[in-house]
Amino acid sequence: MRLVRRSRTAAVSERAPAPRGQSLVEFALVMIPLFIILLGIIQFGFIFNAYVTITNAAREGARTGTVYVYEPSSSKAQNDLARNNAIKASLLGSMNLLTKTAPNFTTGTTWSQSGLVFTNGDLVVTYSNPAGVLETDTRVGQQITVHALYHQDLIIPMIAQLLPKDAGGRLALTSEVTMVVN
Repeated sequence: MRLVRRSRTAAVSERAPAPRGQSLVEFALVMIPLFIILLGIIQFGFIFNAYVTITNAAREGARTGTVYVYEPSSSKAQNDLARNNAIKASLLGSMNLLTKTAPNFTTGTTWSQSGLVFTNGDLVVTYSNPAGVLETDTRVGQQITVHALYHQDLIIPMIAQLLPKDAGGRLALTSEVTMVVN
């Protein structure tokens, strides 16, 4: 009897075939949902940053309006205009890296007035006189409300389909701050 030696390659080929490509398919199946979650986190980060920034900017604008120094040589309307412009400048200065121009945030050079409500694009300044506070030219004791509307771009289309949008296809973020004029 003669001993036959088998080569190593012959022994390997007699085993069951190895599953080729299975890990690649599993990786692809797991990666797709993880990629969508990652994109959602990125979009949420942009939205949250814009929301916090516009809220802080509105707060800064309202604070500027409350500490405005009344100019006695000017009329009440002129002081309101100067106060509103100071609020607008403070708000725009506090928006940091957010887009301060249309279509994201619109402001102009003129204010439209309806009673005690002053509107300048996406910025609305409202004066109100609480009960027990006398109406004065300086507006001391009155409440000032700054309302800012920012239109956040949605950069990830898949995530944008799940969020409410305005007419321009952007997410509308609003902030409203009320303070008392000192």
